[in-house]
Amino acid sequence: DIDTTRRDKEAAIEAQEFEKAANLRDKERQLTNKKKQLEEQWRSGETGERPSIGEEEIADIVSMWTGIPVFKLTEAETQKLMRMEDELHKRVIGQQPAIEAISKAIRRSRAGLKDPKRPTGSFVFLGPSGVGKTELARTLAEFLFGDEDAMIRIDMSEYMEKHAVSRLVGSPPGYIGYDEGGQLTEAVRRKPYSVLLLDEIEKAHPDVFNILLQILEDGRLTDAQGRTVDFRNAIVIMTSNIGASEIARNTPLGFSITNDETGVTYEDMKGRIMGELKKVFRPEFLNRIDEVIVFHKLQKDEIKEIVELLLRRVRTTMAERELSLNLSEDAKDLLVNKGWDPAMGARPLRRAIQRYIEDPLADEVLKSSFEPGSTVEVEADGPMDGDSEPEVKVTIRAPVREREAVGVGASGGSSPDSDDDVEGSSLPDEPDVLPDVPDVPPGPEEDPGHDEPKP
Repeated sequence: DIDTTRRDKEAAIEAQEFEKAANLRDKERQLTNKKKQLEEQWRSGETGERPSIGEEEIADIVSMWTGIPVFKLTEAETQKLMRMEDELHKRVIGQQPAIEAISKAIRRSRAGLKDPKRPTGSFVFLGPSGVGKTELARTLAEFLFGDEDAMIRIDMSEYMEKHAVSRLVGSPPGYIGYDEGGQLTEAVRRKPYSVLLLDEIEKAHPDVFNILLQILEDGRLTDAQGRTVDFRNAIVIMTSNIGASEIARNTPLGFSITNDETGVTYEDMKGRIMGELKKVFRPEFLNRIDEVIVFHKLQKDEIKEIVELLLRRVRTTMAERELSLNLSEDAKDLLVNKGWDPAMGARPLRRAIQRYIEDPLADEVLKSSFEPGSTVEVEADGPMDGDSEPEVKVTIRAPVREREAVGVGASGGSSPDSDDDVEGSSLPDEPDVLPDVPDVPPGPEEDPGHDEPKP
């Protein structure tokens, strides 16, 4: 307000409106005096202590401005790293070997025992489709950096041609896009503390692996503009579906999943996939990888846990409309039976939830059948083992509202449940015994013995 008043005063002086300028001058003095009074009241507060800014507050502000996480190995941070497997299992069901390998690499890095010239960790995720390879990378980014956006995802199927490889580090001078920078180097340069996900690495051109050799060995890469990009604080994760075709065909090579699955079956599957991996990638590339992790197929009990995980997201969306969702055990079994495919992973389960849960709910929402606070109950309708296609039955339970007693009238009244009380509540209370009233003789018009009045 003081700055605004001062500008208005100067404008009035330039316009030679001296009377207006004098009034604004007085207003400016009043505001200045008021500001001084408020500052004195703040200094002489009840506590009399000025807030102090310490090392942690400054570190948080720097971290917020730069995007670089600042952490200390305090007791809370140490406990968080020690229970890292449990935190990752909240979003990734199963895959115990993969989560253990990731957790050990992160603990080595935070303890300062890793090679300082190499990335924090470099992994290759192998296995069937839809078993959680990409989801584990997202979960890791959220656990380490507090946000899924800290994951840099590059689809390597976009770099199948030889001329597209240069887009990773940027176009050379004289070519279109030279000023834009490389898609890989520019992303990591802006977010050096991140999870770098190279999805479907086997689809990339072989020249891409020549670029990755320098990243995995030295932890740095030079872009087309001559800038050195640091990869030492990044976690490099490469996913591949090598061997997935054999798994989909369900050949008797150890890929069959039975109820009495043993470790031999998984080890055989791992050996076969590793053999395919060595045919695709060169030895100098595989030697620079910290660990190659093979994901196993999802079991039926794990699919049931994933149902609960996906339904939690549906409930979160419904909570925005003030709705709640309850599923019967039959409905959950229906989703498991329709969404479990050993060769396809958990992706068919997402389609089953869309068909049996989200589509009926969408119809009811468009019909405006819901009231805020309603409960949606979903049950299976029809046998699941028969030839007929089972369906779901959606029941809407309206919210139960308690009726409160409302006082009416001067005497307080009673609850509105009684109509007699409501009608009589505005009248004064009638006495139990009526007073005696003397009889009044009937008037001429009320005389029963005369039909007409006398003339």
